[in-house]
Amino acid sequence: MTTVLIAAAAAVMALGAVAWWLRQRLRIVTVAGNSMHPTLASGDRLLVRRTRLTRVRVGDIVVVDLHDPELGGAPPDDGRWLIKRAAAIHGDPVPASVATVLSIPPGAPVPGGSLVIIGDNLAASYDSRNFGYVSAGRVFGVAVRRIGSTRRGLSSNPATAKSFGYGTGNRRVG
Repeated sequence: MTTVLIAAAAAVMALGAVAWWLRQRLRIVTVAGNSMHPTLASGDRLLVRRTRLTRVRVGDIVVVDLHDPELGGAPPDDGRWLIKRAAAIHGDPVPASVATVLSIPPGAPVPGGSLVIIGDNLAASYDSRNFGYVSAGRVFGVAVRRIGSTRRGLSSNPATAKSFGYGTGNRRVG
């Protein structure tokens, strides 16, 4: 009987350790607003994998932590997470619409440790065009998939991809 109790306790501890590890690596984030429309709609839930900036690729949907004064405070909806598409990473040219905010020439390279993010719905997005670069420490993770929805995938928005030129060259999209 004691052996069974010890085995059961070990199994519970192992499950707890696995749950803790998954919680550190994966999160579910709910989309608020229409800045990523048509790719994402308000209320969509995303499975997000925590990752470093060095693992982010142009075209990825990224989740950025907003509690940082460098982003000029919270966006108009006062949400914690900002969900946008990675438009430029280290070494990529800064889009002209972001360069004006940074007071640099369009096409200047994105510096190391920085990221440019832009929403798919340009007219409704609070993004790097408002506050400039996002630092590596603000990147929470990359969306892996949409969950609990009849809509499929997290493909890139062709209109936004074309207007900003991401998805060109040898970088992976979406």
